[in-house]
Amino acid sequence: MKLHIKQKVFSFKDKFNIFDERGEIKYQAEGELFSLGKRLHVTDTSGREVIYIKQKIVTFLPKYEISVNGRPPVEIIKKFTLLKHEYIIPEWDIAISGDFFAHLYSVKRNGNEIAGMEKEWMSWGDTYTISIDSPADELIALAAILVVDCCMENSNNAN
Repeated sequence: MKLHIKQKVFSFKDKFNIFDERGEIKYQAEGELFSLGKRLHVTDTSGREVIYIKQKIVTFLPKYEISVNGRPPVEIIKKFTLLKHEYIIPEWDIAISGDFFAHLYSVKRNGNEIAGMEKEWMSWGDTYTISIDSPADELIALAAILVVDCCMENSNNAN
């Protein structure tokens, strides 16, 4: 299965539409305008929150808390690396690794790939495609790519 993520460009806060393979909106993600650190709320088409992402602000390397379907939050941590982009979710034994250019990502649980993510090179606003092996991993993969996007946006704004 695949999800396609398209960022809305002309917005004061982060906004994403997430489409299914048929091109229909499946989820929407929206950031908070006035908050310390990034916060994203992802809702399904009925308006129910399925993912909540919150940036931890007093850390050396970027850290976020993610909550999926109201479960207790877990940390996603950016690892210190020189040539690749790597993140981990220790509580779920998940590792996310990206290439040097930050356009190809792999999400692995216990060493087995559960999702692959690709960022388009030339697009108006950030655009991603996520290929997910199992529907059970859909929200985990979606939360992971949204955190990766937050980290990349923060590093671009710092430069």
